[in-house]
Amino acid sequence: MTHVTADAPGGRIHSDDPFATPDEERSPVRRLRGRLAAPVTLWTAPGPRGLTVSSMLVADGDPGRVLGLIDEESDLWDALTEAGRFAVAPLGPDDRQLADRFAGLSPAPGGLFAAGEWTPTEYGPVPAHAGTWAGCRLESSRECGWALLVEGVIETVSLGSEAAPLIHYRGRYR
Repeated sequence: MTHVTADAPGGRIHSDDPFATPDEERSPVRRLRGRLAAPVTLWTAPGPRGLTVSSMLVADGDPGRVLGLIDEESDLWDALTEAGRFAVAPLGPDDRQLADRFAGLSPAPGGLFAAGEWTPTEYGPVPAHAGTWAGCRLESSRECGWALLVEGVIETVSLGSEAAPLIHYRGRYR
């Protein structure tokens, strides 16, 4: 992200956020988390509601499980607990705006699901271009740090063609 500092002679341009907390003042745990690459996924639930989630993983087993950290004050959490099910779709490099919209970082005129095409599923809407997604049943949740650790049992998987992932690393998409 490029910022222009207007009060500098000629409006100095720099590539960091002038309002960001300096690294040395950030929590060491937050700094560690920032050094780990994370997949960017979209979690949706009937309602419809959705949230961009990058703190998540898939555990293979019988049954397979999805674990993720989400904000308990999010609209997604309310819809997820009411429906008891949710969909998880990995996002690709062309989904940056979609990820930002569902993360609350960019405007969503008409609502989160107003833009783009969506495929309805019993687990929640999935972006129509997302060939890969999982339908999950809510198994459990518990407080974990400042979030909820949500565990879902994978009930169905749709595997599309393999595509490059959207990765979140050090506060940016890669």
